[in-house]
Amino acid sequence: MTKILLVFTGGTIGSTILNGTINTSEKQGFKLLDLFEQIYPDTGQFHFNCIQPVQLLSENLFPSIWETLIKAIEAENIAQYDGIIITHGTDTLAYTAAALGLYFNNIKIPLLLVSSNYPLECSQANGLTNFQCAVEFIRQRKQAGVFVPYKNPGFETLVHIATRLSSCLQLSGDFISVQTKAFLSFKNNSFKLLNALEPKALTSKQLRSTFSKNILMIKPYPGLDYSCFKLDNIDVVIQELYHSGTACSTKDWGEEYGLSSFVEKCNQHNISLYMAPAIKSVDAYESSRTLQSCGAKMIWNMSIEVAYVKLLLAYGNFSDQQVIDQFLGDDIAFEYIE
Repeated sequence: MTKILLVFTGGTIGSTILNGTINTSEKQGFKLLDLFEQIYPDTGQFHFNCIQPVQLLSENLFPSIWETLIKAIEAENIAQYDGIIITHGTDTLAYTAAALGLYFNNIKIPLLLVSSNYPLECSQANGLTNFQCAVEFIRQRKQAGVFVPYKNPGFETLVHIATRLSSCLQLSGDFISVQTKAFLSFKNNSFKLLNALEPKALTSKQLRSTFSKNILMIKPYPGLDYSCFKLDNIDVVIQELYHSGTACSTKDWGEEYGLSSFVEKCNQHNISLYMAPAIKSVDAYESSRTLQSCGAKMIWNMSIEVAYVKLLLAYGNFSDQQVIDQFLGDDIAFEYIE
């Protein structure tokens, strides 16, 4: 018998529609199991142990929720299970996938996050399909680690490495992996390898489930005024970059509109400023060179979601700056993209 720990957290997959409003429901998680039993020929081969440590729409998620979730999972003695499935909302799915992928970097069983683009009672909902893929992934013992199965409309179900999942595409319910390189495809209860995990040695890390709550992430856009940001009670800043690994470095429009001036301000407050995402290469734009010469640090070759969460873990677990920078540079859960 395949034993699965099923963790309900709410989200759209755990919601119903009442009078035009979508909100979580305590019973909706079990609706997912009812639907699964209707389509699966032999559900008797599975034993689901269900827990619900939190119930919320994922847009309301705070990093302390990850700590609650991790503690609830570890309290269940996960060695007794063949796998773990966590139901989750789509809005912050990529961030939770990054958090669990990094924290459970040495897990010995598969852990999969399952979500739905619509509440389960909607005919176009993909939650049941994603759940079936997760169950089969565990039953077939495909791979230990943290993954996200997800079916975009009109395409096969894909299995994404958790630390390589990008946030949902704008004005869409679709998810992709970084560089559109998913791990597996799933069709007719069979998996097909799309991109092999690199045969390299990962740096295993034993971490505390402690995430810093004092990190400022800044999104780029033309006309961004850095004077709007205060640095009180801030441990570290992460600046998201444009797709080419750049941000505005010029002071031509005024010092408050250039990141280089803000980096200097952070230096004065002994606050590190990191930048991501960017692919490390021999050549780089002049703006990127300028920002690094001012003291900004680059987090290379990983998505903005995982870079942000890795900073939360780094500053939640370590105090020595050299140890923090080493941790950020180590590849612990296949988050580093070649």
